[in-house]
Amino acid sequence: MRGCERARVAYGGRDNQLSTISLPAQFPSRTISSTRKKFAKLTLWPLVAATFFMVSGGTYGTEDIIHGAGYGLGILILLLTPLIWSLPTAYMIGELSSALPAEGGYYAWVRRALGNFWGFQEAWLSLVASIFDMAIYPTLFVAYLDRLVPWFAIGHRGAMVSLGIVVVCALLNIAGIRVVATTSLWLFFLLSAPFAFIVLLAPMRIGSLSSVATAQTTSTVGLVGGLLICMWNYMGWDNASTIATEVKRPQRTYPRAMLLAVLVVSLTYVLPFAAMWLTGVPSSAFETGSWADLAGMMGRLVGGSFGAHALRAALVLGGMMSGFGMFNALVMSYSRLPLAMAQDGMLPAVFGKIHPKTRAPWVAILALATCWALCLGIGFERLVTLDVLLYGTSLSLEFVALVALRIKEPNLRRPFRVPGGMVGAVLCGVFPVLLLAFSVIHGESEHILGMSGLAFGALIVSCGFVVYWAMSGVRSDGWIATAIKSQRKAA
Repeated sequence: MRGCERARVAYGGRDNQLSTISLPAQFPSRTISSTRKKFAKLTLWPLVAATFFMVSGGTYGTEDIIHGAGYGLGILILLLTPLIWSLPTAYMIGELSSALPAEGGYYAWVRRALGNFWGFQEAWLSLVASIFDMAIYPTLFVAYLDRLVPWFAIGHRGAMVSLGIVVVCALLNIAGIRVVATTSLWLFFLLSAPFAFIVLLAPMRIGSLSSVATAQTTSTVGLVGGLLICMWNYMGWDNASTIATEVKRPQRTYPRAMLLAVLVVSLTYVLPFAAMWLTGVPSSAFETGSWADLAGMMGRLVGGSFGAHALRAALVLGGMMSGFGMFNALVMSYSRLPLAMAQDGMLPAVFGKIHPKTRAPWVAILALATCWALCLGIGFERLVTLDVLLYGTSLSLEFVALVALRIKEPNLRRPFRVPGGMVGAVLCGVFPVLLLAFSVIHGESEHILGMSGLAFGALIVSCGFVVYWAMSGVRSDGWIATAIKSQRKAA
């Protein structure tokens, strides 16, 4: 998911038929249409499950919101944030996905609305951000595994497990989109089960934990920090758009899936905290990773020592499933970007190769998996500023594309529209962009490689301009070839 912190762990119309994209820029467009050959396609609930992991991955990582804001205000933030942050994004994705269910999703929208240059930047921002995102999830899996089986914390065993996660997820993705989505659906049920147990048990244990001593927490997150973490845990809805040509009846399925996913993610965040509020556990007991200890307390009320260990272990296993599920779903999402760019001539054609039986972009999957595996040991600590800047820039381009396409192509068939006409389309992006600007300004003090997170993010963004210029030059009809021909004529 773009931008969800999970690094620290404590054990305590016509389906898929596209219009030709005709753009006169340096990279010639190629007609992208759905193939006649029948491949397995995603239906509503598998798409909801995949979106869940691209955005959330479960309740893990939201503890500091309650610690910083308290139960009442924290739950209010968790309820209001999707309304002013996630819902506008879901509306935007619903309209653009139903109008242009193209390979590459948000990259294709921006390219069609704003041209090749900005389309390339949209993909660049996502792929570069994935370097910082994707190394986290295998590490998360190992961090929880170490708590269950400390043997894996010795030597390089954890690193080998992380590498194994990358390999397994790459193979699952090559096996096809239905395999990934079905895996996501089952993982969702499994990791949600212990939280569902807590929610069901809490009304029978009102106030029962008010006098129980909890471990002292080290979290220093305040109200503003809790808001930023909440935004972070509701980011990444557009990741699901890149697989549009592999979704059954995307014009109908995407709007419904986005709205359902917003509801599901919101409930998985709010209900467990509401349940713990009933039990009387102080909000100060929450910090990243504290769910395992709190689950142990709840389990002890039902099954004594066995119940405590069982529910505690279930929460830790859920953390492993969360890390695996997020990495698996995001491999599916990110791998469609090189595929779409290759189809448009922006990357070498080899990235456009697909598996003849599963339609999986196997070259793109293997290339990206190799890059992510090489980054596993870098150990960059996740920076909110960097993540929000890269994601915010790409998301802002998508909102601009929404408005630009309303102006440029008013007659484009849109099975789903953002309500409110042009005014609604414009206002749709106001609150998300304002929240992004606020979070970037607030997090300017973070540093990476000797510079602020904001400066480092700006450097990455500017590198996308250079890469585009270089890629356009190496083409047979690019500026390098043109310069050589000019010199030969002059000679």
